[in-house]
Amino acid sequence: MGKILAVCISEKKGTIKKNVGVGYLKEEFGILNDAHGGKWHRQVSLLSGEKIEEFRKKVWVEYGAFGENLVVEGFDFRQLPVGSRFAVGESVLEMTQIGKECHNDCVIKQQTGECIMPREGVFARVIHGGEIHVGDEMRLLPPIENPPLRAAVITLSDKGSRGEREDQSGPVIVEMLKEAGYQIEETLLLPDGMQPLKNNLIRLADGRQMDLILTTGGTGFAPTDVTPEATLAVATRNAPGIAEAMRAYSLTITPRAMLSRAASVLRGKTLIVNLPGSPKAVKESLEYILPTLKHGILLANGRDGECARK
Repeated sequence: MGKILAVCISEKKGTIKKNVGVGYLKEEFGILNDAHGGKWHRQVSLLSGEKIEEFRKKVWVEYGAFGENLVVEGFDFRQLPVGSRFAVGESVLEMTQIGKECHNDCVIKQQTGECIMPREGVFARVIHGGEIHVGDEMRLLPPIENPPLRAAVITLSDKGSRGEREDQSGPVIVEMLKEAGYQIEETLLLPDGMQPLKNNLIRLADGRQMDLILTTGGTGFAPTDVTPEATLAVATRNAPGIAEAMRAYSLTITPRAMLSRAASVLRGKTLIVNLPGSPKAVKESLEYILPTLKHGILLANGRDGECARK
């Protein structure tokens, strides 16, 4: 059980949030009149009151200084998994992300040289709306039994990112994942290259705790095809069998499959798999590996038993 110590908003982005004492959580938006509300996954930011008190021993800051919407006493949010749900009266929040990158224009970092939001803050979406006040109790709700697996899809394409080519492979992946029961949390269209992909793989695996990340494109021999290198660079464990199985299956369709450099790895509990770039090859590869992926993901998450057979 926790207690709300502050309800903070800012009417303009880039300005410090102020404690207004009362707010209205609007479903699938955030706090009314807050500039960071909207139809995305970071609708409401939360920060532990205890973490702010620790910071205040060095520098005094007002509630809202770190960009947090809700200051809550009684929870160490960083120790809770993404997907945790909280009730405040009639309102329900679902945690969607842990931490964030601190931008150079962060006001509190400019003033104090430090910001605790990137390492201690979390974000949530509003599942059910309602009025909230300073002093309200916040309850951690029981976890949902057998929640759907959560996935993100990343398309790598220079022309696609510039709007010069329609992304056809990404939508194929999304549709097939939905049909298999996955919940799609994010779809991204990035230019070819190492750093943007690495940054987003780390964010999606660590901050958003995705079960599965599928990439499409950038697995060939062209100089700009560096998707496997970016994927291997963020891995904590290798999982080569998936990529090997895709190549072996694709070789029964076309000899050009031997030119694929796709990788498959784990980062923590998140499975990352590189798919080919063409819609046809994406569909063929996913049809082959998708029925088996769920078992591997559940094993990585500790939600399934061993696979040994008698």
